[in-house]
Parts: sequence; C-alpha cells; structure tokens
Amino acid sequence: MNERAAKQNAVTELMRISPVADELAARFAKAGRSLFLVGGSVRDALLGRLTQSGETDLDFTTDAHPEQVLKLVSSWADAVWEVGIAFGTVGVTKQGSTLEITTFRADSYDRVGRNPEVTFGDTIEEDLLRRDFTVNAMAIDLSTKKFVDPHDGMGALSRRELDTPAAPQESFADDPLRMLRAARFVAQLELEPAARVVEAMTEMAAEIKRITAERVQAELSKLMLGVRPRAGIELMVRTGLAEHMLPEVPGMRLAIDEHHQHKDVYEHSLTVLEQAIDLESLHEPTSGPDLVLRLAALLHDIGKPATRKFEPGGGVSFHHHEVVGAKMARKRLRALKYSKEITEQVAQLVYLHLRFHGYGKGEWTDSAVRRYVTDAGELLPRLHKLVRADCTTRNRRKAAALQRTYDDLEERIARIAAEEDLARVRPDLDGNEIMRLLGLPPGPLVGKAWKHLKEIRLERGPLDHDEAVTELRKWAADQGLEPPEPA
Repeated sequence: MNERAAKQNAVTELMRISPVADELAARFAKAGRSLFLVGGSVRDALLGRLTQSGETDLDFTTDAHPEQVLKLVSSWADAVWEVGIAFGTVGVTKQGSTLEITTFRADSYDRVGRNPEVTFGDTIEEDLLRRDFTVNAMAIDLSTKKFVDPHDGMGALSRRELDTPAAPQESFADDPLRMLRAARFVAQLELEPAARVVEAMTEMAAEIKRITAERVQAELSKLMLGVRPRAGIELMVRTGLAEHMLPEVPGMRLAIDEHHQHKDVYEHSLTVLEQAIDLESLHEPTSGPDLVLRLAALLHDIGKPATRKFEPGGGVSFHHHEVVGAKMARKRLRALKYSKEITEQVAQLVYLHLRFHGYGKGEWTDSAVRRYVTDAGELLPRLHKLVRADCTTRNRRKAAALQRTYDDLEERIARIAAEEDLARVRPDLDGNEIMRLLGLPPGPLVGKAWKHLKEIRLERGPLDHDEAVTELRKWAADQGLEPPEPA
C-alpha cells in the first residue's frame, strides 16, 4: 500500500471508529474554528491498533482557546470536566467516547520540574513540533479530512523508527519523562530508537530524577505490559536510565549465573521474563498481560549480587538470594509508588520462586505440597508460570527433566486439592469451637490454638472431629491451660 492510500485508510478508520469526531468538527467549523485529531489515535489507526469496541479515547487540538472550547461543547457533550484547563485541555465524554480537546500549544519549560509555562500557539505545525515523537506528531484536519504530517511520522512508522520532531536534547530537557516514554514505545510498538535519541538519552539519563515516582511508575507499567518489554528494558539499561529508577536491574550484570549458561544474571532474567510472557495464558487462556508476573520475572534474581559467594573450585553460590531479593523488590516497588497489593504479590513470588528446587525427584511429602500451595495462596497459578519460566538451561535433557518434575508436582497438587480442598485449608475446628472447648474468651490464645491446629492440618491432612479435639486438648495442656471437662 502506498503512503497516500495508507493516510486515507487511517482517516477512514478514525471516522468509522468515532463518528462523534464529525459532529464535533461541525460545531467548531460553524464557529470558525479549526479542529484536528492528533497523537496516539492517528498513529494507532496507521498501525491498525485502534480498538474495535465502541469506546474510544481520542485527542484533539484546536485554535480555539479553552473558554471558547467550553462554550462549543457544553450543550453537546454528555459530560465535561475542566481538570486540565490550566494547561489548555477540556475533557468531554460523548456516546461512550472520551475526548480531550487541547488548544494549540507553544510551551516553554523552566527545565527544573516538568510542568510547562503554558503558551497557546497559532498553528497546527507549531503544536506538532512540541510533541514527543514524530510518530505522535501527525494530525487529521477534520474540516478537510487531510492528513498533516510535517515531521514524516508516517515514514518513521514504516521504518519502525522512533525519533523526535525537534532535537532530542531539547525535547528531553523540556520533559525528561519522554526518555522513559521512548523505552515504553520501543516495548509497546516495537519501534527502534534513532541513534540521536539513544545518544541524548545516554547524555541526559540523570534528568529522569526530575520526574515524580508516580509518573515513572505509570510509564514503567505500560512498558512492562508491552509486546516486547525486554527491548524497552535493554534500552533503559543501555542508556543508563535504569540506574536512576530501577538500579537493581542493571545491577544484576555484576553476578555470573551459577550455571554459567548466560552472560550474567541480567541476561538470564530477561530470558525468564520472555518465557513468563509465553506462559501467561497457560492457566487463564483469556487473560491479558500480567503486570505482577512480569515484574516478578524481571526481579526474581535481584538478590543475587548481594548474596554472591565464590566457592572453592570455581563455583558461585547465591544462598538465600530469594529472601534478600524479596526485600529488595518490596523496597523498590514501594519507592515507585506501586500499590500495596502489587508490591506484596511481586515480593512473595520472588520469595517463593526457589521453593520448588527442594522437590528433587518427588521427595516432598504431601505435607510439603500442602505448604507450597498454602504459602502461594492465590498466587499459585503465577508461581507455576514463574518457576517454569526460570528454567533457562540450554541442556535439553535437563530442561525436559525439570519440566517433567514440575508436571509431577502440579499433578500431586491437583490430586491433593481434589481430596482435601487445598484452596481453603483451615483447621478442623473453628475459632468459636476452640473458645468453647477451652473455655477461653476471644484473644491471642485462641489465635495460637488456631495456628497450631492449622499446622497439624497441613502436616497430616484432614482430621476427624474427635482427633482434632484431642490435639487441641494436648496443646492446651502444653500451654498450662485447664479446659473445662467435656459435657
């Protein structure tokens, strides 16, 4: 398909996806104002990535100032919000679509923070020049349905190239978050950064420290959920950007993998990430990208540099690196302002990822299998994937043996689960019955008794009621308690 046809197809697709754009354009035209579709929606139309659902997020730019935009949309939109109006943006919802309409901008930055001193521009060309990348600096004039592409964003897409409209040093000085966005687009859109973009990122990596942790986290999450996160991470590490936001990842380059089959633990971790992505739909065929699993795969070995020990004979060990790694993962994810739930889930997966290697050739007792399942809890499907992904040996026989062993473990889990309802392991007596049998009020002792009975449940499997009562009375005697005589 030639360039002209591709542009026309993009226009047609955007109009089909969002007929509200035509309605909105007519209102602006009647008022003598221009309106352009701009940014990611134009890019995604060219890439064939637009959503096929009725709900679409679209960005517009216009020569109308915010107060004029408000007048034009207030009686037409289903809802209007003014949160971004200080930056020239009016938000609108209409027929299930979310629209943002921003006045042409010609911003200047103080280059200390990242918020611009908002200056409204006069032309679409001026507005597109200030945008982050050429692939996002394309627009459609809604009054004429003409494609506007002054920086050859179309050509960049066809070349799979990521470049900036202005000099990258100027662009990144204005907004350092654009460096991380570059890595995100590499991962998300499978673009390759232009040499001058890589050079500028390398020179200016430390500027990312001007950006808040919340904004860094949002971009990192999008990168991790991309189709090729490894490429984005490698760009971050290669340019030094990762040193200032996720230093534990480049730090893994210092540790040689104990199997001596990878350049270093960093390379091993990237391979595990790729293999975990391949396994994402194993247990949930309809699920999308899994941020928790991907973060755990990337970070599962970050404790190795701190625990590395050279053994006699040339070996290398990393004893308890899963314990140290879990603490490091928790600390880093908290610093990046991830939610408590994501932080704890990733840290727990890092902590548990080595547990399977004690399984040997099936030597675990049923008790050990129960504990594995109980400790993993709702993370068990993810733990299955992480453990399988962590096998990166090039020795096919060894790899096949490990997979067979894990198959055996999963089969045992399924068998015991079917027999004992492992997902809901509880003591054979509940708290109320413990209090009644021991004559105790609610308090810490009841909790201790409950935990004791749960340990027995994990060790021996389900007990009948009389056995559970006997065990409870034995525990009470050991604690110096005198429970009432049974009625």
